[in-house]
Amino acid sequence: MSNGTSPSVLSFLRQYRFQRKPNDPAGSSSPVTVTSAPSGSQIIRMAAPNTVSRNSPIVYKRIRLPDSDSDDSASPAKKPTVTIELTTQVKERRFRNMLQMFPDISPMFVKNTLVKHGWSEERSRDELLKYDPETNDKSVVTNPNSSSFFVSKPGVSGQKTRPITNMGIVRVTSGPKTTVVVRKPIEAQGGRTRKGSSGSEDDDYGVRKGKDDRVYDSEDSDNEVTDDLIGDKKKVFEFLNTSNMNELSLLSGCSQKKAEAIMALRPFKGWLDMVEKFNSNKGLSTELLNSTQELLTTRNNIQRLMKKCVGLAQQLEAAVAAGAGRLKQPAILHASLKLAPYQLVGLNWLAVLHKQGVSGILADEMGLGKTVQVIAFLAHLKETGQARGTHLIVVPASTLDNWSGELERWCPALRVSKYYGHPEERRQLRIQYARGLDNIDVVLTTYTMVNSCPEERKMFRITPMHYVIYDEAHMLKNMSTQRYDNLLKIKSKHRLLLTGTPLQNNLLELMSLLAFVMPHMFSGKTDDLKSLFQKNAKSKTTKKAEGNTEDDEPAFEQSQITQAKRIMKPFVLRRLKRDVLQDLPKKTNHRELCAMSNRQNMLYKNLIAGFAAKDGTIHATTEQSGMAMMMDMRKLANHPLLLRYHYQEDEVQRMAKLLARDPTYKEKKEHYVFDDLMCMSDFQIHQLTLTHNCISQFGIPEHLILDSGKFEKLDEMLPRLKADGHRVLIFSQFTMMLDILEPYLRIRGYRYLRLDGSTAVTDRQDLINLYNSEDIFVFLLSTKAGGLGINLTAADTVIIHDIDFNPYNDKQAEDRCHRMGQTRPVTIYRLLSCGTIEEGIYQVAQEKLNLEKHVTSADENEGQEQKNVVRLLSAALGLTSPNK
Repeated sequence: MSNGTSPSVLSFLRQYRFQRKPNDPAGSSSPVTVTSAPSGSQIIRMAAPNTVSRNSPIVYKRIRLPDSDSDDSASPAKKPTVTIELTTQVKERRFRNMLQMFPDISPMFVKNTLVKHGWSEERSRDELLKYDPETNDKSVVTNPNSSSFFVSKPGVSGQKTRPITNMGIVRVTSGPKTTVVVRKPIEAQGGRTRKGSSGSEDDDYGVRKGKDDRVYDSEDSDNEVTDDLIGDKKKVFEFLNTSNMNELSLLSGCSQKKAEAIMALRPFKGWLDMVEKFNSNKGLSTELLNSTQELLTTRNNIQRLMKKCVGLAQQLEAAVAAGAGRLKQPAILHASLKLAPYQLVGLNWLAVLHKQGVSGILADEMGLGKTVQVIAFLAHLKETGQARGTHLIVVPASTLDNWSGELERWCPALRVSKYYGHPEERRQLRIQYARGLDNIDVVLTTYTMVNSCPEERKMFRITPMHYVIYDEAHMLKNMSTQRYDNLLKIKSKHRLLLTGTPLQNNLLELMSLLAFVMPHMFSGKTDDLKSLFQKNAKSKTTKKAEGNTEDDEPAFEQSQITQAKRIMKPFVLRRLKRDVLQDLPKKTNHRELCAMSNRQNMLYKNLIAGFAAKDGTIHATTEQSGMAMMMDMRKLANHPLLLRYHYQEDEVQRMAKLLARDPTYKEKKEHYVFDDLMCMSDFQIHQLTLTHNCISQFGIPEHLILDSGKFEKLDEMLPRLKADGHRVLIFSQFTMMLDILEPYLRIRGYRYLRLDGSTAVTDRQDLINLYNSEDIFVFLLSTKAGGLGINLTAADTVIIHDIDFNPYNDKQAEDRCHRMGQTRPVTIYRLLSCGTIEEGIYQVAQEKLNLEKHVTSADENEGQEQKNVVRLLSAALGLTSPNK
């Protein structure tokens, strides 16, 4: 040690005496080094004797000394005390967080990374995001949950440690090459301060806080709370002292009344003053301090995520600018087929993502040929030798044959195996796949098949795939479902999602898709995204109810849509038909208001009156839930036969007696038959009269089948459409409604086909081909089954008989005929029954469409921003000017 060591240094050294190692033959003391910090203060590094073995890690204490050389100048509150090690509980919590975030990486590697970065979750997360588990050895830990897994060897024999509080620094050398810094506590005089009160703008800020990390613990006594404003405490104090009403309302557990109380108590002179005022006010709780910390942590996490996403977008743009996106149509595609210019841009976009190791969502509007773009991309990977393994394509059953046909038509060179069929067929395929997939480029299957049985779930979980492509991926919009979890476990190097409806209902659903496609980047942030967006929605709803304008909206929350767009940008390619298909025929939308028939109108009014309470409001009972009442209103607005009004109880009793004696009817006990019939609609009972001769005399007369306001509207429309040479698709959400439409069309003499969820998958493509090749006037389809991925460009008119709450289901239906290959203008008619719940449903659907406009529309200053990937690709391919 230098002779120039100051008395201040010596006084601090005297505070830390290390016990001599019992088995140390030399009995020598540990070396001490004093260095100067950039600020002019001194840093002491003292090695602690090893109490376990000669090769165990050496623990250094790093103590920052005050700038002054005078012992007296050091304030007692600033004298540091040092703890040797993080508590096991904190390490376990951080380790579990990392394991949940990176389930594909071995626990040992995760633990070593945490140790390497001093158990900092943020720095460890940044490194693990770059780690490819498939190209590294996956070591296995026998029992990572054991407490001993986390406990480092102590630097001082028998020394006890207190719970971690304020963070100082301890340098830990865990081997000859690895040195990490672990932040350690420095306690202020006057009692303990929470770990969340770290004085650093520390790397853990933004990481989810545990119980010991909170800024305030109600178990602390008053004399343990200090006025030190550092780290999270400072941020919480400033927020509560300056935020307006709307910002305070975003806090968990903070009602408007509590927010007003907080504002009335301001200004707070300091932390002690604020805590005292919160404790003395009956309406407030000090738990709001921790709620504030949670909100600020959420905001910080969102901002970090956005920063990463913006950086990724710039990385992709730089790659394109450097020449990464100049692919032409792959030579192994069928020579007679050509990609459209925008499809060539889509191919290049997918190739750039692949080069950068990023997965994405191809979200082109329905009808733009996402299938073809994916096939071209897989052909490119095969042609260039980048396809290291087999790809898996998961599709709805209704589009299985379409995918199979398009793969064969566009790229016969791709060897495709269709995983579909009876259980025994699939068992044989599993045996074949277990022997190897070397001779298969693509496995094509359905969502049902990958989850059908434990054997299939296991096969897809352990069989490595290069790309897994999910068609109609909006089925993955809910991260809370079992389907989502099962599909997430399919083993793959890359994922690609295809959806024409990226914003089904709200931004949270989009985040579910992003978390699925890029789990390493998003899975640790989904709680923050969910918390932020849900609180915003709640805040906006409250303000609207109170008649407030959005001008008072918190500044952080005003940028919600902008944030969503920035987060989306690198991962999502979304083009609209109006932007890329200038030659696509025009589509016209009409809303047709239909007056109900006299009988239907009377029944609807009676139904509403039966649901109304004495004060005029709608009430639900235990027998009739609110959802059931709404469904009854929807049914009656479409057709009276969807409920039971025609068949009275005495008539049903006579029918039950006859059916019980009928050998062709399954049930033989009359009272059970009666109970079954009483639960059926009029039309369901009518269908029984058509199949059982004993009750055929009870069939519904023809005039009641025609008795519907919407059928009266069809009577106006269909003759005119047929006379003008149009062909029609009629969609309904209810297969029971399709059951009634069938006799209606027969009565009116129209040729028709029908496709719904019960139509066998093997028959669906035959029906579509039949309709496209023959002059059949009407095709009846259920919105869910017939609106996904099928091509019916032979039709030019779509009638939505009953609309959906989710407008994208109806848009899917529209685009069965308004898509590539359509040569005639397309007209869409939406039928709404006047004065019914359907008008409210239509209004809700329009609000959801407005959300997409906000998210997909261009920013006002976008023209001044760096050119995005699509523009750069279009320019690189010579399809547009770079300035457009």
